[in-house]
Amino acid sequence: MKASMGWGGKMVTGDTGLRFALLGRLRAWRGDRELELGSPQQQAFLAVLLLREERAASVADVVEALWGENPPPRAVGTLRTYVSRLRKLLEPERAAGESPQVLVSVPDGYVLHVPREAVDLARFEDHVASAGRARAAGQLAEARARLRLALEPWQDDPLPGVPGAAMDAHRARLADQRLTALEARLELDLELDGPRSVLTELTDLAARHPLRERLRALQMRALHHDGRSAEALAVYDETRLLLSEELGLEPGPDLAGARDLLMPPDVTGGTGLPDPVAPPLPAQLPGDLADFTGRATLVADLCALLTSERPGAAAMVAVSGAGGVGKSALAVHVAHRVRETFPDGQLYTDLQGVGGHPADPATVLGSFLRALGVDAVAIPEGLAERSALFRTRLDGRRVLILLDNAHGPEQVRPFLPGPPSCAVLVTSRAKPAGPVSARLVDLGVMTPDEALELLGKVMGRARVAAEADDAARLVSACGHLPLAVRIVAARLATRPAWPLGALHGRLADEKHRLAELRVADLTVEAAFALGHAQLRPDQQRAFRLLALPDGPHVSSAAAAAVLDLPEPQAEALCESLVDVSLLESPTPGRYRYHDLLRLYARERASAEESPEGRAAALRRLLEFLMSTVRASYPGALDRAERLGMTATVPGLTFATAEDAGAWLAEEAPCLFAAVRQAAKAPDGTLAPAADLLLMTEELLERGRPGPEFEQAAEEVVAAALRLGDRRSAGRAYLALGHGHYYAARLRELVVVYRQAVAASRAVGDALVMADALVLLARCLYHLRRHDETHALLTEALAVFRAHADRLGEANALGARCRVRQAAGETAPAVADAEEALVLHQGLGNGRRMGFALYELGVVLGAAGRTAESAARLTEALAFFGARRNRLWEGLTLSRLAENRLATGRAEEAARLARTAVATLEEVRNDRGRAHALAALGSALGRIGDHDGARAHRRAAHEICARLGMPEADGLLALLGDEPGRRDGPGPAPIP
Repeated sequence: MKASMGWGGKMVTGDTGLRFALLGRLRAWRGDRELELGSPQQQAFLAVLLLREERAASVADVVEALWGENPPPRAVGTLRTYVSRLRKLLEPERAAGESPQVLVSVPDGYVLHVPREAVDLARFEDHVASAGRARAAGQLAEARARLRLALEPWQDDPLPGVPGAAMDAHRARLADQRLTALEARLELDLELDGPRSVLTELTDLAARHPLRERLRALQMRALHHDGRSAEALAVYDETRLLLSEELGLEPGPDLAGARDLLMPPDVTGGTGLPDPVAPPLPAQLPGDLADFTGRATLVADLCALLTSERPGAAAMVAVSGAGGVGKSALAVHVAHRVRETFPDGQLYTDLQGVGGHPADPATVLGSFLRALGVDAVAIPEGLAERSALFRTRLDGRRVLILLDNAHGPEQVRPFLPGPPSCAVLVTSRAKPAGPVSARLVDLGVMTPDEALELLGKVMGRARVAAEADDAARLVSACGHLPLAVRIVAARLATRPAWPLGALHGRLADEKHRLAELRVADLTVEAAFALGHAQLRPDQQRAFRLLALPDGPHVSSAAAAAVLDLPEPQAEALCESLVDVSLLESPTPGRYRYHDLLRLYARERASAEESPEGRAAALRRLLEFLMSTVRASYPGALDRAERLGMTATVPGLTFATAEDAGAWLAEEAPCLFAAVRQAAKAPDGTLAPAADLLLMTEELLERGRPGPEFEQAAEEVVAAALRLGDRRSAGRAYLALGHGHYYAARLRELVVVYRQAVAASRAVGDALVMADALVLLARCLYHLRRHDETHALLTEALAVFRAHADRLGEANALGARCRVRQAAGETAPAVADAEEALVLHQGLGNGRRMGFALYELGVVLGAAGRTAESAARLTEALAFFGARRNRLWEGLTLSRLAENRLATGRAEEAARLARTAVATLEEVRNDRGRAHALAALGSALGRIGDHDGARAHRRAAHEICARLGMPEADGLLALLGDEPGRRDGPGPAPIP
């Protein structure tokens, strides 16, 4: 980057030597050489970008600004030609890498990057703002000097000859800004140098702008102070007549205040002037929206708050909320509803708190005081003095004060009235929007019904009713944000032939949704950009990066990982974004975006963060989740290490298994969203995503959440196959198998586990392959294909023993004991189960010990050793209960019910089986529930409730038949037996 001298001798870091003039004819220079800017239409394109002040302009914006609603057929191609020509002009050394890029392409548009000091309009605005601050501080000479600097580069008319549908509006705005600054300078000239220094210029300007009330008021004041009061009154009369004839208006506060200056305090003193006319009561509220919609309860509450007097204090209400949520519309509507309660007037100002230059309270107080009848020359200079006079003028009056778009409580404080007869209504994006003594209201988006009602009011209720489904989808795509709904409605209102589904189709693409949410100069993106511009750089970075994860929310700990910051610092940043309504906090320590704000934040991330930076943020999140899952259940860390899973970002730790389980359950949607996002990313995050998925089997063992788990696994599998990543494919297939296993889709499961074995075998991922072999053997066992299982388990045991993997060996022995039990090898089955338990005890793995006790209890029961079986199953139940593993609690209760049946305790068996059915229904495990229903049927048959027995066996049969389980045949046979034989033991055990 180069450095050059900016205007006024100021060094502009990173400058290209370019300067631009907008305050007259459009011109540009590189150093001292003026550039030839090309055709008028190309100049218009450059002007549009310069006027946006480094805010991106979409292609649609530019086309509309240049050609209006009827662009030529090749408008976009023409635009690309202008871009190419301007780049050659503005970036001649770019190809050699010797100059920074000036005209930058962004998603669906362009932005012009030049230092602020290089554009005369920006320098003008900065000088005007500095003048306002100096004036508020009582530094009148400094304020005038700044205004003179601001006005110096102006020529007669801005941007003459530049074509474009939007250019007339820009010219009018710029001319008005110039005239406002000129009026402020003339007012200071009058105060500092007296009337003769300004009268000639004022007379000339007033002749050119006869309806400009502030200008005419200045002329009246100058004439009066020059001893020419009669001429001043003539100016007043002439202007009043013009206003009435041309605009149908009466003089406003500026003119009325200037006329009051001419009225003596005592007309009996012989001046001969008529009695002064009392200034009109201020009625400054903007017009109410004719189609204001919804918020009925809130409107009623706010009206009641504003109109109820509180002893010794004025009523104050502060409404905060995100951009576009309808704060200003609500406040104006409420103000109109209560205006009759405030007969002495209503004051209104836009404090411009979301812009780069919030309104100066002293300046606003000056205008309020003039509206309340205070002569301009009687208004003190200092803020404190003006605030005190304001309170004095309100004493004994009932006045409503509406302060819109406040920057925060400090900007509002000078306007707070003393008397309880007044009321203040504040809107702001900041939280709190007003003083702590105010009633604070955080405004959210509309309800779906309110959003549909607004859509119908703007574009027609009949049209909404005729396409009700598409209308509901439209307002949903708008996130029920009032501004977005109003924009969509306005677009459709002007396109009566469009079906609602056509616009919904455009909004369905998230990448272009914000670009579609615009009509004329009204855009959702602009509302968000104002709030974003106010943020500190660290807040802007947090706002961008935290929007990248796909999950429904982000915790403060996860935010710390994404931002690469300590958690307290990350949480403080999140809270600061909540305070300015750019994030929501549904519960302590958790944060989320409104859907459209997330899209805007992601656009900012795409524009301002490198692809590597975005990928690194998501990779840190994956590693944080992996580290936390490794600490979330006993044995998880060992399992991660044995499978070669690493994570460099630290995670959370937990005091109890219950805390870990609660975290897993709450974070599951975010965890699976992160895995699915990684599956779509082209940046090497697939392997950690597959590892993370494989580590979350604990969620399934706790009975949740099956479909989300399987969907994430399927997407990782698909991505791994697409990329030829067999290691990730094998691990994702294994994880997918876990989901199928707990959903009892056994026949699908055989295929999935075979694929897991093949993929992991191909890349030498030996322990994953062995785990898949064990699970494949278990699956074949449940399908009663026992002859295939022995070879699988023999190979798996060999792998585990070769790697000294005691955990894998114990799991394989637990599977083999069941196979041997089914083959009638009772003693070997018990021996395998006991050896597995000893191995788990040696590892100190309490989580797996519960499974080992369960397996041993099952094979002991099959061996007829019912008392030992009951003891082991009861121990297993205690393990699962302590870890709140509801799935395995239910399965174990079902086995204990069988045990009680085998020992003749049918009543107890029925009680246990009922509890098992309820538990397994709670965790949505149909395979286990079928087993428990069959056990309950057998128990009820034993105690003589044959109808109940038949009903529960039928329910179990329906589940088994639906899932393709072999047990269905045994249950069907029982259902066909005679009533006296309906007390059989039920089908073969399931898990």
